[in-house]
Amino acid sequence: MKHAYVTGGSGFLGKRLIAALVARGVRVIAMARSDAAAAAVAAAGATASRGDLADRDAMTAAMRGCDTVFHAAAHVEQHGPLATFIAINVGGTENALAAARATGIKRFVHVGTEAVLADGKPIIRADERRQIANRPAGPYPFTKGLAEAAVLAANGEGLETVVVRPRFIWGDGDTSVLPDLVAAVKRGRFGWLGGGRYLTSTCHVDNVVEGTLLAAERGKAGEVYFLTDGAPVEFRDFMSRLLATQGVDVSGVRDVPLWLARLVAAATGWMKHPPVTRTALALVGHEVTVDDSKARRDLGYRATTTIDAGLARMATSTKAATA
Repeated sequence: MKHAYVTGGSGFLGKRLIAALVARGVRVIAMARSDAAAAAVAAAGATASRGDLADRDAMTAAMRGCDTVFHAAAHVEQHGPLATFIAINVGGTENALAAARATGIKRFVHVGTEAVLADGKPIIRADERRQIANRPAGPYPFTKGLAEAAVLAANGEGLETVVVRPRFIWGDGDTSVLPDLVAAVKRGRFGWLGGGRYLTSTCHVDNVVEGTLLAAERGKAGEVYFLTDGAPVEFRDFMSRLLATQGVDVSGVRDVPLWLARLVAAATGWMKHPPVTRTALALVGHEVTVDDSKARRDLGYRATTTIDAGLARMATSTKAATA
């Protein structure tokens, strides 16, 4: 790999991925939808290429000369118009695939999600043999499943496609999920669903980068790989420790019966900003654990950043930022 194109490069994962590629001597071109995105990818070490997932021509022009595409861009909200999710997650992925084929890209690595399995029931030690949900819990799982199917169907005729599925990306530098969690706790809108004493898989952002790069280098074409931090952990304990790195104490947070949360989700689904969504309940309301043995066996994936080390780094970063 000498020259890569990255979508979603201004995001939490994308910036870390760009920095890792540049550190390996890879020239990186990254999509940028705005001046702010262009500045972010440039700061990470990439050359910004203006455009978005709807602009197939812009992507085609930017991919020329590249050998690998990392498709990390997605609409990751838990709620909203289905048309928006389809346009970005499905149409955008199809456009990126078409541009990759038109420019002779050799490898296309798609950043997927365990959410493609989410149907509202617990997910327990699932591996890649488990079929994606027949009745996905919301527009995000639904459209990410369609996008993944498009990526796998595109494999062949000179284009090798690979999918990675990290579960619950976290780490220092998270500007999306973690700030929302902190705000929810401070506003009294955070509760432990069903007590929160169930298991979850997690994946530190640096481990996601490790697995994604290995998938580009060693992944078998047409295959899917789960990525995690290793053994599952208790959701309540992990979230308590995660929020503690931001100076947030959740010792007084109430438990919320899962049946009640489901009732609220069903009754408020029409709202623009419902207090809880079907997607959230499916992903964090009960056990969601996946098995990354395939990535460890076939890619040499190790998940080198431990949960303890990642949390310690976050706490240090928070202290430095507030000093």
